[in-house]
Formats: sequence, structure tokens, C-alpha cells
Amino acid sequence: MTTEQIEAAPAPQKTGLAFAYVTTLFFAWGFVTSLIGPLIAALRKVFDLSYTEATLTTFAWFIAYGVVSLPAAAILARLGYSRSIIFALATMVLGCLIVPVATLADWYPGVLIALFVIASGVTILQVAANPLVAALGTPKGSHFRLNLSQAFNSLGTVLGPWLGSHLLLTGGIFAAGAVVTVATRGQSLRSIDLAFLGVGAFFAVLAAFIFTARKRINTAAAAGAGESVSPLRALASPWAVFGAVAIFFYVGSEVAIGDLMTNFLHSENILNIPLDRAGAMVSYYWGAAMIGRFIGAALLTRVRAGLLLGVCTVIAAGLCAVVTQTGGTTAAWSAIAVGLFNSIMFPTIFTLTLERSSAPPSATSGLLVFGIIGGAILPVLAGRIADASAVLNPVFYVPLAGYTLLTIFAIATALTQARSDTIASAPAGH
Repeated sequence: MTTEQIEAAPAPQKTGLAFAYVTTLFFAWGFVTSLIGPLIAALRKVFDLSYTEATLTTFAWFIAYGVVSLPAAAILARLGYSRSIIFALATMVLGCLIVPVATLADWYPGVLIALFVIASGVTILQVAANPLVAALGTPKGSHFRLNLSQAFNSLGTVLGPWLGSHLLLTGGIFAAGAVVTVATRGQSLRSIDLAFLGVGAFFAVLAAFIFTARKRINTAAAAGAGESVSPLRALASPWAVFGAVAIFFYVGSEVAIGDLMTNFLHSENILNIPLDRAGAMVSYYWGAAMIGRFIGAALLTRVRAGLLLGVCTVIAAGLCAVVTQTGGTTAAWSAIAVGLFNSIMFPTIFTLTLERSSAPPSATSGLLVFGIIGGAILPVLAGRIADASAVLNPVFYVPLAGYTLLTIFAIATALTQARSDTIASAPAGH
């Protein structure tokens, strides 16, 4: 137990306000993560990059989950929940401040460094917030709470591409009839600066907000959040490893679609619309996920989680197959519709794994967050396919393979009972 947890009052109390405070964090990292899509389109043109080079922005972002998820557990154990969250937000502010330094130096690797720093903070938030939300209430309601928090995460992912496309993909070299000159390129770089300075200011305000609520969060979590241990402990549990693999393919598939969606919709054989309009339409993809999470949160009170997950993975795989074989509006709306069925996957995989893992909940949570590294690997693979293809449709073979594996995971969970001891100790992280 941390000093914060020991000092916090252990008496049972209402956790609604603490849940609301923590849910704001889901919105925050959803917002900044979804900026990567329009940022890829912007950086690709500003720095004259190939698709593979442009998707290194995604690699820099999601590789942080692999690097930082292990020390994040130690940070959480040492600082406790509220101070770890504030430390993570401060790290994210630092990363946002590195962006204008990199663009002023006209140095693309500097932007990658900045994204890695921001994502490191997001990783710490995820390690802390996912099990914390599951702990803030009854074990029976964990699926509902985590899906509800993820719905607000999706609200952030809807607003991110919409705002990002207007800031990053208009004016400068993206203006109608504009040519690439020092002046127009500089204007586009300044738009990138403005976007990330604004995001940094938002994180700073959120850190101050969490600071004022720290005692309430600590007290609410004290009776159930438990002690954080290394994710390496979870390697002894086959279900924890299986869950991490599922998270790897889910996040990699979702991100591969979202990050290349702007260029996909912009393509001549799909919608052939201006880049800024295509970027704004990415909000429909994330918006479908937001709607699906609210619907899914309600359905999970009546439908078995493994069954609902299986239905969603099968339909998502089918939609990806349609995209690979069609074009125009059919391919465009099929790609966007995948977001609706992505909706419940992450939180449901998370809680289904926690229910079945024989490892401590915090260790399982850390290993699951490590699995998010799939967002670094699969989009780069998709980028290579995009560079080798005349059109972007074949990119969807990557998520098609991912959703097929997730269907196997869903079937396995539907055939396996949750561990009764995990359910009983659910406040420790379930």
C-alpha cells in the first residue's frame, strides 16, 4: 500500500464523484491520441514523407506503451493514484512544449520525440485509470463503468480529428491552389505548434483540476484499488498473456484504420474530397465508436460480454473485407462503420481478461496496457502496404486479420468461466 492509500479513510462511501473525475482523463487521452490521424496527413505533406515515414508518428506514440508500462506500475506504487495522474499530465504538458521547438528547428525526429513524451504520460494515465475505474464501485458493474468511461474517451476521439483537421489541414500549404514555399510551409508548421500548445494548456488545467480532487480520489480508491505490482508478474497467467495479445491486435487494427482514414477518404477511388474534409470525416469513425460505447454499456447489463464481443469482432472483420473488395461510398462508409463495432472491444477485452487472469489485477492491467504497443506495429505495416499499392484498400487486410484473431479470443472467453477469486477481489483492480 502507498502512503496515500494508508492515510486515506477506508470507510465505504459513494464513489460517483471520484468516478466522474477519473473519467475526464479518458476524454483527455482520447482527444490527444485522435489528433495523430490528421497530424499524419499534415506531417506527410509538410515534411514530404512516404506513408511508412509518416506512420512513424504512430510508432513513436504507441511504442511508449511498451517502454513505459513497466515503470508506470512502479510509479503508481510509489506515488499513489492522484499524484501519479498529476505526474502523467505534467509529462504530457512537457511533450506538447517540445513540439514547437522541433518545428522551429524544422526537425521531424523532434516531433517524434515530443509525441513519445506525451504518450509516456498517457501510458501512466492508462495504467492508473483503467483499474481505478473498475474499482470505483461494485464488481458486477465493472463492465458497465469501464465502457461508460471509454464512451467519454470516444467523445475526445470525435472532437480531436474534427478540431485537428481544421487546425492542421487548412491554410498554408493546404490552402486551395497553394504551392509549397518557405512561407506557406512555415504557416503550416505554426498551425501544428498552435494545436499542441492548446492541448498542453488543456492538460495543465486538467492537472490543476485533479489536484483539487486528489483527496476524494484517494479516499474512494483506498478500499479497493489495491497495491500495484510489476506487469511481469502477469506473464505467469496464460489469460493475461492472451488478453495482452488481444489488446495488441485490437489497438493496432483500430489505429491503422484511424490514422490512414484521412488519406483513404481523400483517395480518387474512394470519395476524392479535399484533405481537410476527409480529415473532418474521420470524426464519424470515432463518433461511431462513441455511440457504440453508450449502447454497449447498456447492452452489457443484459448480454454476456464474451458474446457481445464476438458479434462485434465478426462484423468488424466483415466490414474490412468489404473495403478490400469495393470502392467509392461503399468502401468509405464500410470503413467508417468499423468504428461502431470497435466501440466495446477495448474495455470488454480488459475486464474479461481481469476476470480470468490468475495474476494480481494491477499486474494484469499493466500487461494489458503493454499490449497497446500494437498501435506502434500494425500501422507501420499498414503504411508499408500503402506505399506498395496503387490504392489504399489493401491496407484493410491488416485489421481484417486482427479482428479475426479477436473473434477467437471472444469465443474462448465465452467458453471459459471467470475466476471466482478474481470476482471476489475485484476492488483491487477489476
